[in-house]
Amino acid sequence: MEEVLKVLQDLDIHYELIKHEPVYTIEDMNNLNKEMFKGAEICKNLFLRDQKGKRHFLVVLCSEKKADMAKIQEQAHSTRLSFASSERLMKYLKLEPGHVSPMGLINDKEKKVEVLIDKDLKDKPLLVVHPNTNEASLLITYEDWMKFIKSIGNKYEFINI
Repeated sequence: MEEVLKVLQDLDIHYELIKHEPVYTIEDMNNLNKEMFKGAEICKNLFLRDQKGKRHFLVVLCSEKKADMAKIQEQAHSTRLSFASSERLMKYLKLEPGHVSPMGLINDKEKKVEVLIDKDLKDKPLLVVHPNTNEASLLITYEDWMKFIKSIGNKYEFINI
């Protein structure tokens, strides 16, 4: 978490850090006191791999959406997608299951993970993402979040989910 906060400070990105009990799923997040998130969009994050395990994707979408793997696969120009193992998650993003976050891209030094962003996030003024721990959340504007994503240098694209 400290590394994420340092990167945000170095980029002059404003955020609010909210500490809470550990959450492992979107359902867990929805069971927290929603008022602490000030109406912000909670981001759902999926770590996927292609059929041969050559390409890895971090999919970031609006919390209420269900991920249509076939639709994502088509837009990513990929072979069949499935969830990546916890070993792959650790190898590429240095994260454990339940801690998946776009902020984990700071750990992908070789820029191997491709980021697929739900186009509807562009309409959300304020987002909620984990700072690489599921015991806290960051409130961050969409613009500042994209500033972070661009600064990291991983390939990203917007898709319809």
